[in-house]
Amino acid sequence: MQIDASSASVRDVYQWMVHTILPRPIAWVSTVDAAGRANLAPFSFFMGVCAKPPTLLFCPVNDRRGQPKDTLRNIDETRDFVVNLVPASLCKAMNDTAASLPHGESELDRFNIPSIPAHRVRPPRVAGAPVSFECALDRVIHVGEGPAGGNIVLGRILLIHVADDVLGPDGMPDPARMDLVARAGSDLYLRGGEGIRMARPD
Repeated sequence: MQIDASSASVRDVYQWMVHTILPRPIAWVSTVDAAGRANLAPFSFFMGVCAKPPTLLFCPVNDRRGQPKDTLRNIDETRDFVVNLVPASLCKAMNDTAASLPHGESELDRFNIPSIPAHRVRPPRVAGAPVSFECALDRVIHVGEGPAGGNIVLGRILLIHVADDVLGPDGMPDPARMDLVARAGSDLYLRGGEGIRMARPD
């Protein structure tokens, strides 16, 4: 089977992408607007970029009207954000925050999600996240325009918070203890899974 991405509908291309690019880690991004009102939203086009300088990216698409979503609007205004990772215990809360709320209404307040202050940026951290990355905006790259157009947000990592109870015997995060969820297609989320350990070749 082949799908011609140049002629297929945007919806079809999107569905093929999210059903094949997986598992996708979830960036649960907290921001604040210029008035200090907090926002929290999940994004599954998310990954690390490099360690020098320490950088990650996530990709918020435009809304159905072709306008930037609140997360991107807030980052444009305040230039910082926090990427929180999502454990299975917070999967429902994360999914709740995908709802479209009026601009300025906080998902943290609406869905009673506990938060704690960050150290170097203004947005709060999600209290139950096993890992949170405090980031300063590096740059935004706009890809496409209008509805479903994308935006690549590059963030310089300033501080990484790791919960002590997810550390393994080697002092590094243990995937089983983090118990993160990942995004698949449609309404499917993936959790855990069997690992395969292989030594890197020289």
